[in-house]
Amino acid sequence: MRLIAYTILSLLAYGQLAAEQPKDWQLGFQKSASKSMSDIVLFHDYMLLPIITAITVFVLFLVIYACIRFRATKNKIASQTSHNTTIEIVWTLVPCLILIIMAVPSFKVLYSQDKVPPADVTVKAIGYQWYWGYEYPDENIIFDSYMIEDKDLKANQPRLLSVDNEVVVPVNKNIKVLITANDVLHAWALPSFGVKRDAVPGRINETWFKADRTGTFYGQCSELCGIKHAFMPITVRVVTDEEYKKWLLEAKEKFAKEIIEKDYKVVKKFKEKDLR
Repeated sequence: MRLIAYTILSLLAYGQLAAEQPKDWQLGFQKSASKSMSDIVLFHDYMLLPIITAITVFVLFLVIYACIRFRATKNKIASQTSHNTTIEIVWTLVPCLILIIMAVPSFKVLYSQDKVPPADVTVKAIGYQWYWGYEYPDENIIFDSYMIEDKDLKANQPRLLSVDNEVVVPVNKNIKVLITANDVLHAWALPSFGVKRDAVPGRINETWFKADRTGTFYGQCSELCGIKHAFMPITVRVVTDEEYKKWLLEAKEKFAKEIIEKDYKVVKKFKEKDLR
């Protein structure tokens, strides 16, 4: 009994760890962690999927019926019918009606994603070849986020998804994300939050999310940007308010030192160049 209990607990723990990232042989969406993603899943599962299934079954039925009903062995003389006005009106109006029915809930989902509410936390994401840079404008925090190489991975760190510096945000808060790029097109995408925006040089796009539970969530650059496109992941860690305040204090000290060291190295490099 004890072994069975341990096995069940292990499976549950694995499920919680794997829920925030892609899984082998996964067909559907990742488990949603925001209302925006829940709306997308709801629209897909209860609007798009039934309509697409019904259309597919109906078209398949017509194809099979036509193959049997109008096969050559049963119709020695081919039909000379060129058109049917009634059928053409029907197959034009019915798809239009279906699209109108689908448009209403889809516009609601799109509007809820594009209307950014007042932000509790603002994060700026800058795409580079090939890593992400992040800024917290209200907190004067700036850092870069690189993928962790295979040889440096620790336990429970997924390959090609883990980074050295994670984005940290509080749970149940409106997070506004300003997205741009420094060189070529990139895209900042987090499936669990239903977020995906292009990062365009010289332009700032914005999106938002409100995580409804804590955890570590993974995404990737979703715009082909060069040979290392597959190696610039996105990691967002959602924590409680207390943990977030603690992280802010640590981050301000940690990344301030890194910025000073980086600026010192740049200045030193230019000075050495001038001396030459």
